[in-house]
Amino acid sequence: MKSFLKKYQDSIIGAINGFDRLLFRGTIRRIASVCGIVSYMQYHKILCKDFADWSTEITNRIRSASEQVAHNCQRPIHYINSSSIDKEEYARTIAKKDNIKKGLICLLSAVEPCMTFDLYKNREKKTLDVVARERKCLWLYHYMVHPVLGFMHARIQTWLPFTIKICINGREWLSRQMDEERIGYKRRGNCFVDIENIHRAQEFLDTQLRTDWPALLNSIQETISPAYNNVFSHYPMPYYWSADESEWASDIMFKSAAQLEKIYKQLLLHGITVFQSPDVMRFLGRLNEESRGIHVNFKGQVVTSLKERPEGVRIKHWLNNNSVKIYNKEGSVLRTETTINNANEFKVYREAENKTGKPYEWQKMRKGVADLHRRAHVSQACNNRYLDALSTVETGEIVEKQLHPICQKTQYDGYEYRALNPWSDHDAALLKVICRGEFSINGFRNRNIVEHVYPDAASLKEHDRKRLSAKVSRDLRLLKAHGLITKVAKTHRYVLTKKGKTITTAFLVVNNSKINSLCQIAA
Repeated sequence: MKSFLKKYQDSIIGAINGFDRLLFRGTIRRIASVCGIVSYMQYHKILCKDFADWSTEITNRIRSASEQVAHNCQRPIHYINSSSIDKEEYARTIAKKDNIKKGLICLLSAVEPCMTFDLYKNREKKTLDVVARERKCLWLYHYMVHPVLGFMHARIQTWLPFTIKICINGREWLSRQMDEERIGYKRRGNCFVDIENIHRAQEFLDTQLRTDWPALLNSIQETISPAYNNVFSHYPMPYYWSADESEWASDIMFKSAAQLEKIYKQLLLHGITVFQSPDVMRFLGRLNEESRGIHVNFKGQVVTSLKERPEGVRIKHWLNNNSVKIYNKEGSVLRTETTINNANEFKVYREAENKTGKPYEWQKMRKGVADLHRRAHVSQACNNRYLDALSTVETGEIVEKQLHPICQKTQYDGYEYRALNPWSDHDAALLKVICRGEFSINGFRNRNIVEHVYPDAASLKEHDRKRLSAKVSRDLRLLKAHGLITKVAKTHRYVLTKKGKTITTAFLVVNNSKINSLCQIAA
């Protein structure tokens, strides 16, 4: 990210990094599974034949108390009968109409899918069994203006196991923090186009990571479900909080929409035509710099799409339910955003669960809020890699001017070297390999070129492999003579020069471009 900011520093006001949207899930773990609910029923001597009456009774108590919150605040309760209705926009309209600045805005109810329990008549065993099923039940949405978090909503499932989902917005939270310190800013929609004190704003976003999340979320839970503690007072069961979804955004604020528009089409073109599956995997942490390729056991799919949305034109890359994207938000803000829905794709250095005293190891990241700080670190690293890759895009010169020098003979170290032909099979393969994402930091060696340009080399005899290696050595000297690569001191590795990054990027843009993509961006 630093290289991108440095490259366009004359056009940029500044940048901020932090959570955009967080969706938390509150789960009562003791009764969230069939084994748990059966154990609870056995402990309290509730028969399976009485399950329906018992569950209905506590559902009515939970629902009545939640609705009573709205009645006490004299706020409206509306039933939403269509999934096409935007509940957030509906609540904002009510807040604007009633001039709600704090507290509950409204209570919306809707029938939506949920995971709950039901009875199953087991004819073989001649028993009634409790089973988990996906059904539909009433959810209660509490839209409110929280004193700390600002505009947000929390919804509760009115059937067992009473799952709670809380959605907050980090930028909304930031605006309230800046209001308290009277820091001036310009806000459009859900982003800031200018901030008076960017350094202080970033400190606020960093402070959000040090929040006592269980305490904060429990306080919201007690507000929307005041009867919960009474219903289960004889058998306390605290909520376990996890982050179902997180969006971490890096907002680069340009001085004007025109300055962002000047480079944005080239960035889109580069992203849609140059970034291949290994690049996306590297951005999202699934392919490190030492990797020689995609692991044979990898199971997943990389998808890239270009779409025009109300917020702006965006390009998005998915990998196993996680994604990274960029779009021009509100005209003058370039937002890079990493969304994590599948936390198990990443690692966290911690002590293994149920193994107290054991040394720390790299474990799979959990959805629990305990790993939220690591999730932020991973997301920012992803944004950094993506923006650094975009920083190599040359937005001021035409492709022909960039490629012309290497298409001419050159002199180097007293010898004359032939011109490169980027559209010949051999030279094109060389240029594609040397700019692969996994070689961007640690560089590449002779054998890396052999593996990618000559995939059948492993099956050759030793004498033929040596001849092939010698041929690649001559290719490396040719690339070095044209100033595309340079040797890393005291190693057998080579890295791209600044000129090499520029030229290979220009070559890939032209070589990988599809007519439809070019026409769509040029339109």
